[in-house]
Amino acid sequence: MSQKKLKSAYALAGVDYSKIEPFKMAMVEAGRRTLTFPNKRGVYIEPDSLGQHGVVFSYRGGKSHLWCQTQEGLGNKNWIAEWMYQHAGTGRTYYEGIGIDTALMAVNDVICQGALPVIYTDEVAAGDSEWFMDEKRSRDLAESFYKACEMCGMALPAGESPALRYLIKAEPPVKSAPSLSGCVTGIIAPKERLTTDKKLQAGDQIIGATSSGIHANGISLVIKQALTLKDKFLHLLPNGRTLGEEALIPTRSYVALVETLLENEIEIHSLLAGTGGGLSKIAYCKRPFTYRIIRWVEEIPPLFLFMRERGISLIDCLTTFNWGIGFYIFVPEKEVDRTIELGRKAGYELIHLGQVEEGERKVIFEPEGLVLPPVE
Repeated sequence: MSQKKLKSAYALAGVDYSKIEPFKMAMVEAGRRTLTFPNKRGVYIEPDSLGQHGVVFSYRGGKSHLWCQTQEGLGNKNWIAEWMYQHAGTGRTYYEGIGIDTALMAVNDVICQGALPVIYTDEVAAGDSEWFMDEKRSRDLAESFYKACEMCGMALPAGESPALRYLIKAEPPVKSAPSLSGCVTGIIAPKERLTTDKKLQAGDQIIGATSSGIHANGISLVIKQALTLKDKFLHLLPNGRTLGEEALIPTRSYVALVETLLENEIEIHSLLAGTGGGLSKIAYCKRPFTYRIIRWVEEIPPLFLFMRERGISLIDCLTTFNWGIGFYIFVPEKEVDRTIELGRKAGYELIHLGQVEEGERKVIFEPEGLVLPPVE
């Protein structure tokens, strides 16, 4: 049997490399432009390894160091982008920020260990080969991965883009939507920067960095609510943006914030990304501490307020969404003012939210008189 016939048979089975290739080339070109980004952290890609079975990189900085690595998926957020692309009629693909969201799900976790991201590898897995053929969407997604690498200082040297016909099927009315995920490697240099909850103690102060919006947690709840509306994701919010546009605001990177605090030797007792579990997640440490929140961000993102108007309870909102705070820093009281000032200089709005106390493991949200159980 000829090679041409073998290829045609595989294509008929759902995997057509000729259709996937344009997307791969867009990602390769975006990745090529990122390869020197981690050099500032002493990490270099070995050029001969590119295009091989795995990328090789080395640390040449000369400091004692540790490596940190994690894998995260985006979840359902790009389903909204697909819906908007099909129905908004604007000519936009709405994938301009999706690569940022995907990468930052992993990046914002890695920096909680005191690690700075240097290498990112992605997987874009679609249910059919045809999804990869849209050149504009491919360029927008590839460019958004580039932007994520640029803002975080990491390289995108490799990735994977399979067509998984028998595994991935989008929920109608969206015709096709890929599963997006990736792995980030971060470096802790010097190794003394390693950050865990070991130093967390009663008396520590809780500082929050504002979010840009929903980021990527609670998306399933937003989708469920949106599909009950007459205009679905084209429903206008009071700020003049559609529900879909508000939901697709890219996740904020906190790399520059953590890097600034580390470089200025702030005594950090713990770091935490405000992701799954919302405010309840701050009680992640298994020791018996009570986390008392005394004040909160004044402007709650419009999408969250809309969820409240739709009848979602405040407790559900606080434990599903980030509710306006995307990252938490735990420091001793003597470091509060300096932390907030350094954050401001790095371009972040930091708020002194409350403190850690001895007691039952729970979160007290004083602004609304609520007690939230910890996320297990």
